[in-house]
Amino acid sequence: MHMAVPYSSDEGFLHLVGPHVERALGEGRHVLAITAPARLDLLDGRVERRVAARWYEHPPRTLAATHEYADGRRTLIVGEPPWQSEAWIRFESVLNAALRGQACTALCLYAAPPEHMWLTHPAQLAPDGVRPSERYVEPHDLILDSDRAPLADPVGEVRAAAFTAPELARLRQLVADYARSAGMERNLISSLVLSVSEVAANSVEHGAGHGTLKVWTNGREVVCEIIDPGGSLADPLPGYIPPEPESQRGYGLWISRQLCDLVETRTDAGVLRVRLHQRLR
Repeated sequence: MHMAVPYSSDEGFLHLVGPHVERALGEGRHVLAITAPARLDLLDGRVERRVAARWYEHPPRTLAATHEYADGRRTLIVGEPPWQSEAWIRFESVLNAALRGQACTALCLYAAPPEHMWLTHPAQLAPDGVRPSERYVEPHDLILDSDRAPLADPVGEVRAAAFTAPELARLRQLVADYARSAGMERNLISSLVLSVSEVAANSVEHGAGHGTLKVWTNGREVVCEIIDPGGSLADPLPGYIPPEPESQRGYGLWISRQLCDLVETRTDAGVLRVRLHQRLR
């Protein structure tokens, strides 16, 4: 169950959430609360606590951490996610798919309910009980404005290199050298190189068997774009949900979303473009 919880005061927060927390604790569930410190202090001392500003820093990593917390055990998660960007709206939507099949109830707090709340939550927790949302959209059907928008044109000088399987090692070295010369911190370089390698390997193994890398910097980040002329994304939520441990596929984009600041994908006329953004420091 994934419910939106609009509230207008600390008293309203406790009135709505408190009974669910006490019931879950009484049932032996693991309870995690993620909100502002002042509201965390209002809850039962047995509740696990995280400060929202630190938990909600990076949507894909937060999604993975939430999935890990709920996986295989009975849980209640009370969170107050940010919603001012489409990346967090996507997080709220994909959470329905990530937690499907888990014995988990997720309550999302909103001091000022946004319009998209009705699209990303199957139900609302109100003072008079649970209300289903007639406007709810399944995660794989939700289309945001950024999904339709064309990718921005590269800034400045662009380096390009074609690759096949034998060139993957050279491709990794090219990215590492470029990021280093742009002034990127060492640990971030490793993350970017691994991400590019994973996506390029997918193009070789599951796409056209070859592709093109483009790389540039805008002074704040390095951007790498892998172009696969025979690629496609069968998964409607590519790279958002951790692959099953026994799966042989699905790790490339998931790893890239975990390691990079932003991953964008577009498919047009049979050409797949995956764009990876990594800050310099």
